[in-house]
Amino acid sequence: MKSFTFLLLSIFSLTMASNKAKSQSLDSIFPVRGLCIAAPAPAKVDSFITFIKEELAPRHINTLILRVDFNYKFISHPELIDTMPLSRANVKKLVKECKKYHIRLIPQINLLGHQSWQSHLGKLLAVYPEFDETPWISIPEKYQWPNRDELYCKSYCPLHPKVHDVVFALIDEICEVFESDAFHAGMDEVFYIGTDLCPRCQGHDKAELFAGEVRKLRDHLAETGRELWIWGDRLLEGKVSGMGMWEASYNNTHRAINMIPKDVFICDWHYERPDKTPVIFATKGFRVATAPWRIPQVTSRQVEDMATFRNEATPQVKNNYSGLIQTVWSHAIMFIREANQFKSGNGDTTGQWASFVAMTQKMDEIAKNNSMTK
Repeated sequence: MKSFTFLLLSIFSLTMASNKAKSQSLDSIFPVRGLCIAAPAPAKVDSFITFIKEELAPRHINTLILRVDFNYKFISHPELIDTMPLSRANVKKLVKECKKYHIRLIPQINLLGHQSWQSHLGKLLAVYPEFDETPWISIPEKYQWPNRDELYCKSYCPLHPKVHDVVFALIDEICEVFESDAFHAGMDEVFYIGTDLCPRCQGHDKAELFAGEVRKLRDHLAETGRELWIWGDRLLEGKVSGMGMWEASYNNTHRAINMIPKDVFICDWHYERPDKTPVIFATKGFRVATAPWRIPQVTSRQVEDMATFRNEATPQVKNNYSGLIQTVWSHAIMFIREANQFKSGNGDTTGQWASFVAMTQKMDEIAKNNSMTK
């Protein structure tokens, strides 16, 4: 009996040691292991908390970016509250759960670009139309792309004298309730910037305008010791590189990469190809995480690339290669349903959940192999 007990204790000790070694290896290779997803609707907060407990924590996710936008009951600007707002109590439940599992919780509000979507104007420009960079362009009743106005999403004017009074108040309030030490400002796919008909922006260099907005947001957050996170596509050149107008810039904002502070964290999204652009950001001095979406094979390669970049980099650059952040572009509850279908054997072997599984499994595999060689 003693021998059997000793055997069980030995197995338990070895398992604990192995798990600890694996965890340490994960942290050393992929410091950021993240998920970016829309914040759950108020009625689905409890389901999402269960998802954190049963899926994110066991998969060693340590960073959760929640796209809140205007779906919060703002006190500073109640006129901007959208249709399904989270309450302070809802958010505090999410904060508590993330703290339990040592998950860094980062709220996002899309700033600068993405102030409209197809046939719907976003709350900021709906309430404050004077902030619109292109007020002469109307939102169509039926949206289609391409269109003569080159309208994808509207932007606010970064030089409007009052826009930051509103934006900064929203940032401060959302960061306070989320108890966050970072804020994600989006800033991807900005097509309207420095337009010729804008009385404030006309004639300005688009790269300088974009960099100026990044600096304003970064400096405001720095006053309270918080970091700015953004998507990286506007800082990449799209024409010569062949990366295109979505994952990189056609309107010359890419030169802003040399004009913004190095402590801005870059989320570098590429969905169809495992482009090696983390090297661009890391060697420029930025911390960067690769952000996949829905093709598991591409995602697995991106994980391998990030591990290789970090392993083979100079000591000065190594720590800039920070990890990966799976992106989800459906409602949170739809992602959970996708996960359940996948696990039941009825789901697609491609898609967001399959990509998420590929990301976490490949990270675990690399970490395990690394711990075994030490």
